[in-house]
Amino acid sequence: MKKYPFSEIEKKWQSYWEEHQTYRVKEDPSYPPEKRKYVLDMFPYPSGSGLHVGHPEGYTATDIYSRYLRMTGHNVLHPMGFDSFGLPAETYAMQTGTHPRITTEANIDTFRRQLKQLGFGYDWDREISTHSPEYYKWTQWIFLKLWEKDLAYVAEIPVWYCEKLGTVLANEEVITTPDGPRSERGMHPVERKPLRQWMLKITKYADRLLEDLDELDWPESLKTMQRNWIGKSEGANVRFEIDGHDRHLEVYTTRPDTLFGATYMVMAPEHQLVHEITGDEQRQAVEEYIRTAALKSDLERTDLAKDKTGVFTGAYAVNPVNNQRIPIWISDYILISYGTGAIMAVPGHDERDWEFARKFELPVIRVVAPEDEVKDQSTETLKDYRRDMEEVFPEKGVSVNSGLITGLPTDQAKSRIITWLEEQGTGTRAVNYKLRDWIFSRQRYWGEPIPLVQDQKGEFTPVPASDLPLTLPEVESYKPSGTGESPLANVPEWVNTPVPGTSGEPGQRETNTMPQWAGSCWYYLRYIDPHNDDELAAKDKIEYWMPVDLYVGGTEHAVLHLLYARFWHKVLYDIGVVNTKEPFQRLVNQGMITSYAYQRDDSSLVPTDEVEEVKQGEFIETATGAKVTQVVAKMSKSLKNVINPDDIIREYGADSMRLYEMFMGPLEQSKPWSTQGLIGIHRFLDKIWRTAHKEINAGSSNPELEKVLHKTIKKVGEDTSSLSFNTAISQMMIFINEAYKQESINLNIWKNFVLLLGPYAPHLAEELWSMTGETESIALQDWPVYDEALTRDDEITLVVQVNGKVRAKLDVSAGLPKDELEKLAVDNDRIRELTRDKTIRKVIVVPDKLVNIVAT
Repeated sequence: MKKYPFSEIEKKWQSYWEEHQTYRVKEDPSYPPEKRKYVLDMFPYPSGSGLHVGHPEGYTATDIYSRYLRMTGHNVLHPMGFDSFGLPAETYAMQTGTHPRITTEANIDTFRRQLKQLGFGYDWDREISTHSPEYYKWTQWIFLKLWEKDLAYVAEIPVWYCEKLGTVLANEEVITTPDGPRSERGMHPVERKPLRQWMLKITKYADRLLEDLDELDWPESLKTMQRNWIGKSEGANVRFEIDGHDRHLEVYTTRPDTLFGATYMVMAPEHQLVHEITGDEQRQAVEEYIRTAALKSDLERTDLAKDKTGVFTGAYAVNPVNNQRIPIWISDYILISYGTGAIMAVPGHDERDWEFARKFELPVIRVVAPEDEVKDQSTETLKDYRRDMEEVFPEKGVSVNSGLITGLPTDQAKSRIITWLEEQGTGTRAVNYKLRDWIFSRQRYWGEPIPLVQDQKGEFTPVPASDLPLTLPEVESYKPSGTGESPLANVPEWVNTPVPGTSGEPGQRETNTMPQWAGSCWYYLRYIDPHNDDELAAKDKIEYWMPVDLYVGGTEHAVLHLLYARFWHKVLYDIGVVNTKEPFQRLVNQGMITSYAYQRDDSSLVPTDEVEEVKQGEFIETATGAKVTQVVAKMSKSLKNVINPDDIIREYGADSMRLYEMFMGPLEQSKPWSTQGLIGIHRFLDKIWRTAHKEINAGSSNPELEKVLHKTIKKVGEDTSSLSFNTAISQMMIFINEAYKQESINLNIWKNFVLLLGPYAPHLAEELWSMTGETESIALQDWPVYDEALTRDDEITLVVQVNGKVRAKLDVSAGLPKDELEKLAVDNDRIRELTRDKTIRKVIVVPDKLVNIVAT
């Protein structure tokens, strides 16, 4: 018998699937709604390095699940495409002069080839790429709908700008280094810079984005991350007059009950009033502090562990509840982007304010006390309660030293003081969010053009929908314009155009492009109707498939992509394009597949090709001669620890790689790659191949193997439906171990096992299926049905406990009634001995599992 010829088999069946369009799906009305399933992968960015072995983990999971659903009578939409706009291709274009489209499409060809080699059952007729004009026509159309609904606007705001990359960066794309803030990509210097930006009013949807999370089958940790990002809170806006200036500071606080404890105020260094109210004596120190703060990332500024810094402005505010003058400081732990960019500081009841006050010797006043501490005291006593504090008290309690709200519990105190502020005209009840409007423009070439034209008065007019797509022009250089605009600003023949709807009035096209997030906000809808030239997708098709039943991807998209996609979906819901409030009903985050790297004593990582093993368990960095430790790390080109799936497929086959990635552990957990583990799975597939070459016929009888089969059908079905792929594979291994012992195997038993294998190792399963004489693809067959009676053992091992400790194990017939099990346990010689001098108080029986005897 020839050794398992995986290479021949896999090429053969990949050609068959393509030729016969095995996985093509249509909107068949004969399937009821509950039998229609949309299974979606987070589509990849087609990088130049192609896939590494971590990428296919989620794709394999959804492929197995989709195949299982088809075999259990479902119509399944399972598509794939590419998130193909983005900065890397543009950076490469700047370095080489190669058009980003050429690079991107070559990368897509590589990705598609690799995905097909892994045998994924995608409907390739539905493939989309976000850089295709046929696709981004509808991205532009959605933007115009946002514009029509007054959800898009222009603002000049301080943003992170990278001169080298020539574009604005999100806070998440900036990292802090000893040399100042740098771009995550390329480690280039970045700076704060006020630039004209397009913004989307995602904040208008904040409440709906919060409330509708409750309806979703998502990991609770991910929902919490979204809730925290939106950051809804209820409190008050309070107005503080600035002494000696015809100006005031407005602050938002969730604890207006602590106003009597405000002993100073803090403004963000970027606050517009800083220069106006700063005194001459403090001006130099203030301006120097502002320059220093501009070099820090928001993450660094708000780090709770870092030492608080600040400078006094020389100005004072007037506390509206007691008319006390309190000093105004600036500090970088206050962000201009959150709230009003200023706070009232209550050091007795806020950790950051406490640290700041202690450092700069500012007053601390107790205005809230624990309820137990003051429960028997009168309101008059509490009005002059002890004010000194040894530690901060940030919790709720009872107001003390607080005028009209003294003696009230926190919630009542909040309500009462807000009412008073509104009566005095110095405050209002308010709801605030951490969520900020979405900075939507980028100063790049390789992105969707924004379909607006600006006239000479500065007004914008949309490009008519009939003229979409507004396509990218050819450019001589992909480098930034040098004026903070995209390279499109260097193409006057494209920029200068008549204002739509006029008789030739001169105008200028918007030169900023959309961020990469734009195309990924709605791609799941285009899969539904990818060749429609007249609308984003036909409404009847959207109603047939939506919402997405299962969405699988990495945790790196846990907040922004999902938040942005949910926002756009809700807008489309409001204008009647989609039929559901939410796009993704169930979401699963797969864990990361890691690889080995090497770590120095300072925790920095060393590329694998710079390390040599000296002896078992000892490694030397060749460049320095220093000993380094082998650690598990994320796969990275820079660490030279990326494993290419092409190499794995060439040596072990696609089915081995698929099965191994599912066998490594639970889907949601991260796990390290092990070539030894892969070899073990390859041997398992080879064992299946050798088993298939035993005598298999309709006449043979294998009653014990049949019982193992029915247990396997039940276990694999249950585990596949719950995405517990590793335990399903373990059960298939049990079956094969039993089958391999047989001289001959019943044909029906064998065919049922091959059907179970089909979703997991589709190439091998197709070959084994055809070897039994079948001519139709295994992907089109029904899932096997098990006989419940055959899944039960004739004999079980009964565990007998005395007072909760295992004292005996008995082999008994399965299905015995409770009274017989109790008698067998109590009459056992070992148990009799242990209970001879004791009184049996109680006997707990769990049928077919255990008996616990409580004796004293």
